[in-house]
Amino acid sequence: MVGAARSNTAAWLRRVAHPRAWPVRWRIAAVSSGLTLAILMVFGGTIGQIATTRIRDDFNSEIRGAVEVLSSELKVITPLVGKPELVGPNLGTYVLPDDASVRVFDRSGEIVGDQNGGRLGKPEHRGTREENGMRVETEVLSDPETGVITGYVQYGRSTEHVDDTIDRIWLLIGAGILGGTLLACLAGVAIASRAMRPIAALTASAKEITETRDTSRHMPDPPVEDEVGELAETLEQMLRSLDAARSEREVALQQQREFVADASHELRTPLTSVLANLELLQASLGGADQAEDREVVDSALRSSRRMSRLVSDLLLLARADAGRLATHRRCDLAEIAGDAAAEAAPLMGARHFAIDNDRPLRVEGSADELHRMVLNLLDNAARHTPEGATIELRLAEQGDYAVVEVADDGPGIPAAMRTQIFD
Repeated sequence: MVGAARSNTAAWLRRVAHPRAWPVRWRIAAVSSGLTLAILMVFGGTIGQIATTRIRDDFNSEIRGAVEVLSSELKVITPLVGKPELVGPNLGTYVLPDDASVRVFDRSGEIVGDQNGGRLGKPEHRGTREENGMRVETEVLSDPETGVITGYVQYGRSTEHVDDTIDRIWLLIGAGILGGTLLACLAGVAIASRAMRPIAALTASAKEITETRDTSRHMPDPPVEDEVGELAETLEQMLRSLDAARSEREVALQQQREFVADASHELRTPLTSVLANLELLQASLGGADQAEDREVVDSALRSSRRMSRLVSDLLLLARADAGRLATHRRCDLAEIAGDAAAEAAPLMGARHFAIDNDRPLRVEGSADELHRMVLNLLDNAARHTPEGATIELRLAEQGDYAVVEVADDGPGIPAAMRTQIFD
C-alpha cells in the first residue's frame, strides 16, 4: 500500500509539473485565473498609484496651506534693544492635530515661538523637506511695508498616518487581487466542469461500449446543438456504421459456419460408403496372389479413415461455431470413458492399457462430445507411443471437478507445443 501511495504521489507530482498533462477543466481555470490576475494587477497597480499620489498631494497641500496662513498672520518684531517678539494669534490654535508642530524663528535663527516643535530642526532654507518622520514646510516672515525678512516659520506634520493609510490601501488592493484571482479560478473550474459534463457523458458511454463491445448502444443525446452536440452526433453515426458492418459480418460468418457444417455433414455419407466398399473389398482379397492388391486397398482404407476423422473433427468445429452443439445434460463420465476405452482398445496393439475407473462421476455435459474427447486422447496416446509402452486412463474427483487423465511413458509433448495442444 505504501508503494502504491508513493506511485500515485509521484504521478500526481509529474502531472502538476507538466501543465499539458492537466485535465482540461484545470487548464481552463488556470488560464482564466491567470488572465484575471494580470488584469487585476495592472488595474490595481494603477488605482493604487493614483490613490497614493492623491493622498500625498493632499497631505502636502494641507501643510503648504497651513504654513501660508501662518506666514500671513504672524509677525516677528525685533526692537533695537531686547529680544525679538512674536506678534499674532496663539500658535496652539494652529496645531489642532496631535502630529502637527510649529516653530517661529527670528532672522538670526533664534526661536521666538514653539508649539510641539522639538523635531523640526533649523530653518536652513525656504521650502519643503522630510526628516525625522515628518513633512516640514518653511516659509519666510517679512514686513509687509518694507518687505524686509523678519523671521521664519516652520510647520510640520508626521507622515506616519499617511504612510499607514497608503499601506492599508495597497493591502486592500492586494487582497482584492488575490480574492478576485481565487474567485476567477473557482468560477473557471465550475464553468469548465459544467461545459465538460456532456463530454464526460460521451466518454463514459464510449467506455461502456468498449467494455461490452455492444455497438448497438446509443450515445447520449446532446442538450444543445453546439460543438459537443456535433461530436456526439458524429460518434453516433460512427457507431451506427460499425454496428451495420458488424451485423453484415456476423450474417456472413453465420452463413459460412452453416455452410461448413452442412458440407461436413454431407461429406460423411459418401465417406461412409467409400469405407464400407473398401472394407468389403479388403475382405474379398484374401488370396496370396492378391497381396499387392490388398496392400493398395489397405492404404486407401487408412487414408479414407483418416479423412473420415478429419471430416468428423471439421463437423464438430463447424457445429460449435454455428451454435449447433448438443445440449448438456447430467451424464456419467465414468461410463462414457469406459465406452471410449473399449472402442480404443483395438488401437493399442502390443501396448499395455491400464484403466483406473472404479466409481461413477456425474457431470453436466454432452455425452457424445465427452466420448469423443476421451477417444481422441487415447488415440493420440496410441499413435505417439511405441510398442510395449504403457498407457493409463485415470478418472478422479477433485472437489467440484471431475478429472480425466491419459498418461503414457512415450516421448511426451515437445515443450514448444505444450501451449498449443488445446487450441
